[in-house]
This record gives sequence, structure tokens and C-alpha cells, in this order.
Amino acid sequence: MTGSPVLEVRRLTKLFDQVVAARDIDVTIATEEVVSIIGANGAGKTTFVNLVTGYTHPSGGSIRFRGQELVGLPPREITRLGVCRSFQMPQVFSTMSVLENLMIAHGLSDRGRGAGLSALASRDRVAACEELLSVYRIEAYRDRPAAVVPQGVRKLLDIAMATAREATLLFLDEPTSGIATEEKFAVMDIVMAALAQRKATVVFIEHDIDIVERYGRRVLAFHEGGILADGPAADVLGDARVREHVTGRRRA
Repeated sequence: MTGSPVLEVRRLTKLFDQVVAARDIDVTIATEEVVSIIGANGAGKTTFVNLVTGYTHPSGGSIRFRGQELVGLPPREITRLGVCRSFQMPQVFSTMSVLENLMIAHGLSDRGRGAGLSALASRDRVAACEELLSVYRIEAYRDRPAAVVPQGVRKLLDIAMATAREATLLFLDEPTSGIATEEKFAVMDIVMAALAQRKATVVFIEHDIDIVERYGRRVLAFHEGGILADGPAADVLGDARVREHVTGRRRA
């Protein structure tokens, strides 16, 4: 890890009744890192993201973003601090246009200055959203309802909406799920270029090992609620424990 810490998690634990969903997680993520989270279904990947972003409250432990404790804060306040997320199923307003979705997301980033629907049509806001359309290469769908655009475009829109909220630390939940195999690398190229341009720290959950190998500079392998391995992608993916419990791969 290089750079100053942006996220520091210590002894993070979550119990659902007697089920351990997060087990003594200790991890530090630095500014502008690109980190991939892998693990079998039920390994604790999404629980970890939910804990950091405030959608689930931990049973114990600490989560600090740029030195500020996040435990106990509601998701909206965490978002306003700059910790944002996209979802496996894009969270968009289906009946609204692509541009209108971005304008609403941009309005929510106005960090307590009383921004509302009446302010969405401001010239600066429209210009900023038009720029996002271009950066994410979805300008051709500007005026189309989100319900009718291709799945890859919906994914890009969902991530662009998170970016519009001025994300410093962005969690992506399976950014290529539901996208045709021949399109997944093109979508990820667009996403990674856009986020690098904004100097965002990126953490993405992914089951597709080809995506992990290509884009994950660092990999966290989760197993039974804890981190099984943490390091450069090649090292983690080559770890015998990870091959046994996560990827199922065996060396020839």
C-alpha cells in the first residue's frame, strides 16, 4: 500500500443472531488505490461494503474515513462525506431520462446547502452532468428513459451517479454482472479511466477473475466473514488457500 490512508477498518465484526457475517476485519486502503474484493457467495463481501457505507450497523469495531469515525452515521451522511457506492442491480429512476438521473444525483451531492429539485436546472449543474455523460460515454442516451437503455449503459449510469455525488472512495458491487461477455472489458475500461481522472479510490466486488486480474492492483480475498488473503493480485490469486476456498483453480 502506498499513499495516505483513506479508509482504516479495525476489528470490524457483524453478527446476525449467531451467524458471523464479518469477523475481526482489519484493513487499510490508501488514496487512489484500486482494490478488488473476491470471495464465494456468503463470504462477507457485500456485508463489508454495507458496513462501511452505513447500510448495516456493526456489532463491534471501528471504521474511519480520512480519520473520521463512520460507525453510527446514516448512509446519506456517509455519502456526503465522499464514501459512495454503486449496486449489483443499478439503482436508477427508470421513468426518468439518463440526464435527469444524473441531475438528481448531482443535487444530492450539494452537501447540506439546501439543494433540491428546484435547483436541478441550474446551468452549472447541467454542464457538470453533460460532462459526466461524455466521460462515461453515454451521451447518446441523454434523453432516453433509464428503463429502456441497455444493461451496460444502466451500469455506467449507476456508477456515474455515484461519481456525481463527489465520491472520494467508491465501492462498486459487481460492476460487470449482467453485461455481455464481449462488452465487460469495454465497460470496465470506461469506468476505470473515468475514476482515475477524478483520482478516486476504488474498491470493487467481482466474481469474474479475468476482470480481477486485469483491473485489481490489490486483492482482498474474503472467506467466512474474514480476510483470507490481502496483497497484489498475482500473489493472492496464486495463494493455495484462495484457490481452494475462492477461485477453485489448481496449478497444473
